[in-house]
Amino acid sequence: MTDSGVTPEPAGTDDLEQAAATFTDVRPRLFGIAYRMLSSVTEAEDLVQDVWVRWQTCDRTQVVNPSAFLATTTTRLAINALQSARVRRETYVGPWLPEPVDTSADPYLGAERGEALEFAALMLMEKLTPNERAAYVLREAFDYPYAQVADILQSTQPAVRQLVSRARRHMTGERRTPATPDAQRELLTTFIAAARTGDMAALERLFSPDVTSVSDGNGRMGVARKTIVGRPAVAQFLGAFSTWFWDDVDTRWASANGQVSAVLVRDGVEFGVVAVSTTAEGIDQVLWMLNPEKLTAVSDAVPSSEVTVTGVPGRRRRLRMG
Repeated sequence: MTDSGVTPEPAGTDDLEQAAATFTDVRPRLFGIAYRMLSSVTEAEDLVQDVWVRWQTCDRTQVVNPSAFLATTTTRLAINALQSARVRRETYVGPWLPEPVDTSADPYLGAERGEALEFAALMLMEKLTPNERAAYVLREAFDYPYAQVADILQSTQPAVRQLVSRARRHMTGERRTPATPDAQRELLTTFIAAARTGDMAALERLFSPDVTSVSDGNGRMGVARKTIVGRPAVAQFLGAFSTWFWDDVDTRWASANGQVSAVLVRDGVEFGVVAVSTTAEGIDQVLWMLNPEKLTAVSDAVPSSEVTVTGVPGRRRRLRMG
């Protein structure tokens, strides 16, 4: 018996092509659900691959709605995977940040809306329970009716409405209104220029009063293991390593998690991604993703910013830079 209540049976060869076509059609949505639940490209791809295996081996004649069945299987597996991932992250060295995902070809990453995708939102969702997170993702990003969310979570509509309501209060209560995409890109561009020179006065003008700088390196040498808080402290922190960090570093732009991010390249090798969360007051989060294991989705630079992302099982979404 699978997580979705369908008994596995050996699949015949006559309908495998149709099964593959059905799966490929909904795969972007499945990956979008899995990534929003796990904040990891690698883990989301592995989970979707698991769903594909289950889809091949189940008795598909008993599946009335393949799209709903696949979304249900993905969500339930993601809830289980999230619980295990949180246990593993307890031993992570330093702050943990989401793994960047390419959104240049699909800004909403398989969803109806771009909710629960930006770095700031993913970080806030880490504080939700797995069921709260699933309900919020399905309702807010994918616009699933409450009745369908209840069926997926094996719950009732009133209980699901409470899950979504609690999640919304948490998300809106701790998050300010973000700046426009144009303002976010301008702030990021100006930030990179000021950080390169160590211009502390210029940096402070860009920051909100309670700005934080968060670095994810999982113990990598030279990567801060504590969050830096406050305008003067963050500016001083950036100024302290400006004399050596930026040597021979090229900066290229990529669309990651629905917003512009900076990919850091040294000697032709991508070694980091920098993103900023912005509001009307300026930059309120600087995120440094420097863990090599989270940069596997960053591809070699290409001459154009145009991107094509294939939807075949097991194909990783790579950041494309222009």
